[in-house]
Amino acid sequence: MGEPQNLETFENARPKLLGIAYRILGSVAEAEDAVQDTFIKWMQADKGSIENPDAWLTTISTRRCLDFLKSAHRTRVDYVGEWLPEPVQTTTGLDAEQQVALASSLQVAFLLLLDRLSPKERAAYLLREIFDVDYADVSKTLEISESACRKLVSRAKIHVQKDKSRHTTTAEKQRKLLDAFQGAVMSGDTFILEEILATDVQFVADHGGKATSVSKILTGVAEISRFISRGLHRFWQDYEWVATEVNGLQGFILKTQDTVCVSVAFEFDGDDCISEIFIMRNPDKLQRLGSVSIH
Repeated sequence: MGEPQNLETFENARPKLLGIAYRILGSVAEAEDAVQDTFIKWMQADKGSIENPDAWLTTISTRRCLDFLKSAHRTRVDYVGEWLPEPVQTTTGLDAEQQVALASSLQVAFLLLLDRLSPKERAAYLLREIFDVDYADVSKTLEISESACRKLVSRAKIHVQKDKSRHTTTAEKQRKLLDAFQGAVMSGDTFILEEILATDVQFVADHGGKATSVSKILTGVAEISRFISRGLHRFWQDYEWVATEVNGLQGFILKTQDTVCVSVAFEFDGDDCISEIFIMRNPDKLQRLGSVSIH
């Protein structure tokens, strides 16, 4: 296999590798690093000994992600304020079954749910349930028995299935809900918005100590409405609002002079109400927004 073919093989696998790495790590920057490290190892590897290049690349990339998680845990302890995964713009759409599954696995609430699993549970669940990797290959990747691998996936599925908060409402309804949110922020009048907020709605902002934002999780219609009418209405007036898909669902990117300052992602409940509002203010997590495609 010549170098051009080696490069082609890797580039064909890159979107999948990046998609797995981002879901495991919740960070585009670290996902790109893991994939780049995999590329270096691929170019140095003895290709004649590799029977299945796609499986080999998936294994190396996943193991590198697990290495990153060890250091990420130590860094997370010192993180200022609430931590959210790095937001990504997506264009997966909701018209095909596979695309829906991939989009759902990019939702912020789902990534936060994965973050509560052990690293190997997270990797096993994603490889098997989202990317349809055979149990035999997953067990080789994680260097455990196939029986142990099945137990990891089973435990992870139980945790995921316990979570009842994630729903995907129609694109039309998402648009109406987002219009109500933007209208409340711009006018300061939250009356219409309050009608479509879930009673236990939460507002979570990630600033990392590097931008001004609320420092705690806000809960309930009254508390969030006050913050929107007294805070966001005042400070978000001059931003350029760009409606786009953020982590698989419709959301907003707020800009000033072509610089992304805020991303806003939402989750919806079974009654088509807004159940969670996720605000990203950490500039380190916004600088690649729109420049990297995650599938």
